[in-house]
Amino acid sequence: MAVMKVYDQNKQEAGEVTLAPEVFEVEVRPEILNLVVRAYRAAQRAGTHAAKTRAFVSGGGKKPFKQKGTGNARQGSNRSPIMRGGAIIFGPQPRDYSFKVNKKVRALALRMALSSRVADGLMVVKGIEIAEAKTKLFAGVAKNLGLTKALV
Repeated sequence: MAVMKVYDQNKQEAGEVTLAPEVFEVEVRPEILNLVVRAYRAAQRAGTHAAKTRAFVSGGGKKPFKQKGTGNARQGSNRSPIMRGGAIIFGPQPRDYSFKVNKKVRALALRMALSSRVADGLMVVKGIEIAEAKTKLFAGVAKNLGLTKALV
């Protein structure tokens, strides 16, 4: 079992906390973390991009000119993809980018992320008390503790 020191906001030791090994001592497997992060980010995508195909472009019902006798190439619609104002052939269509990750794999990835934090030297702080809700005051406390990166 891992034992971590608990500090107060002045970086004085305020005790110890015992961490459960099944949560905080899991072997980190980057491929699983990568899978879960990719799934999370893919689910955030809107997927609302779209372009109109021939079925959705307005107009184009009447044949532009007769089939023979004009000297032009034959055409059946003025909304053909080669015409100005025409449709798009293989344009983007709305779709869902999300993919499923098993519950046990997601839970394992969370335990791996927590284990990685502990291995990187996670600091446990007990009870930060600030007189007012001011960023300047909290920034001073964070500086005293030597915290520069993410606070979880």
